[in-house]
Amino acid sequence: MSSEFKEFPLFKSLWLTVKEPDKVALIIANDDGSDERITYAGIFENTNRVSRVLIKAGVGVGDTFAVIMRNHPEFLYSLSAALSLGAIMVPVDPRSKGAKLTFQIRNTKCKGIIVSDEFIGSIKEIESDIRDVPVIGVTYKKHHRIPVDSAYPALNEILSRESGSLPDKALPMKLSRPLQVIHTSGTTGDPKGVILRGGRLRDSAILGKLIYKYKSDDILYNGLSMTHGNCQSVTLLPALSKGITAVIGEKFTKSRIWDICRKYGCTSFSSLGGMMAGIYNEPPKPNDADNPVRVVVSAGTPAAIWEDFEKRFNVKIHEWYAAVEGGLAHKPPGKGPIGSFGKPNFFIYRMKIVDENDKEVGPFVKGELISKMTFRPTKVDYFGKKKESDEKTKGGWLRSGDICHKDDKGFLFFDFRKGGGLRRQGDFIQPDYVEKIIGEHESVSEVCVYGVPASSGAPGESDLVAAVAPLSGKKIDADSLISLCKKKLEGNSIPSYFQIVDEIPKTITEKALDRVLREQFKPDAPNVVDVQKLISKK
Repeated sequence: MSSEFKEFPLFKSLWLTVKEPDKVALIIANDDGSDERITYAGIFENTNRVSRVLIKAGVGVGDTFAVIMRNHPEFLYSLSAALSLGAIMVPVDPRSKGAKLTFQIRNTKCKGIIVSDEFIGSIKEIESDIRDVPVIGVTYKKHHRIPVDSAYPALNEILSRESGSLPDKALPMKLSRPLQVIHTSGTTGDPKGVILRGGRLRDSAILGKLIYKYKSDDILYNGLSMTHGNCQSVTLLPALSKGITAVIGEKFTKSRIWDICRKYGCTSFSSLGGMMAGIYNEPPKPNDADNPVRVVVSAGTPAAIWEDFEKRFNVKIHEWYAAVEGGLAHKPPGKGPIGSFGKPNFFIYRMKIVDENDKEVGPFVKGELISKMTFRPTKVDYFGKKKESDEKTKGGWLRSGDICHKDDKGFLFFDFRKGGGLRRQGDFIQPDYVEKIIGEHESVSEVCVYGVPASSGAPGESDLVAAVAPLSGKKIDADSLISLCKKKLEGNSIPSYFQIVDEIPKTITEKALDRVLREQFKPDAPNVVDVQKLISKK
């Protein structure tokens, strides 16, 4: 295996040449407290097995395939197999359901699907819409205790029969070749598929060295989905490139995060603003400061808890800003004002804030944040959308859609998202989709979804309010409405509050006046239902 291993595309040129194939590279911390420990040799062999499965399914150079699962080793094997074969992996947020899930599979012209056992039901719900897209395999996890569904191939069994040696169709790695299509949140319509090329792996490796400055004794933790750019670029790829261990949680858990870090000796973990607030709002414990974490890499830490968080848990916060399309700024621990996401690294990106005429504005003036790569042209490739791709980088600058300002020393601050999108715990929520689902309820006549400042205090984030007006002669049944939301919406899209009104105020052109609703809204008002409180009681 040693000669094959040296030629394995995942490690050649890009990642550390591994002299210890039996060294643990990745630990998956499962929800039940168990874990899966993956060696470099294990990545190599299982990647080759997945590659052979993809080849037999007809997936080759330039072909796309979807992967729908929480954080499991098979995700990394699939990504590495795509790199090896010249195929393109489409990581799908496993919370996606119905029309959104169908769109992501159809939009990217997937030739097959790899899915974990938990989400077979999501596939069954849309089978009639994706009849020509076969399930290549279902990976089963013992701790899920989900029976094997004979209607679909069991990936575990298939892989056990495949050889772990490098397949003949493995290709030399090319950084310019498309590797992934990651969909945006879709704040102004259907989500766009952003094409990420092999060079993104190299860029993530560089970030670990130049920006986060991970050390050889670091052990990294991340509980965000590997389908999210954060987990890949902040934790997984930098760890593999440096040859240090990454611990990836099956999913994020605010109540167990410190216990996990203690168990595995994690020295750093990655988080988002709303998650930071959730961790901080957990009941204080005597051993809060007794943990091995030195640095928390965070995006959107609420200023109100920033210093108290550092003191309570005996950590330093490394704040940063980025998007899947591009752009990067950061504020190392102890530098710059609390609440800022820092400054760009001039050797990588230039950034400025402009008005509607693209004229740069001065300190403390709000405008759109735009960025430009220093060492190569700034480009965005949306799958099948050349016009939108060109507009995103008009004039050679990436348009973030984020409204920000800077202080008199050039430190950048996030204010809010441009347009109708609402940001909640790091995700951008599309209000009209939530409105569509709530509007399906038999008692609802009209609905308007809008945002109010998040109770967590996370900058730029919102709590969702759904103002609902009943049909004539009907009464809004909050419990029934919650059941509908839980069935058809992703958890992060379920409103925080229902605001029950007689009618939705509108302009003369029938546009909902969410401004009026926002002015009338009070969390403790008699016509307001605290949805999250009701859910937590059940």
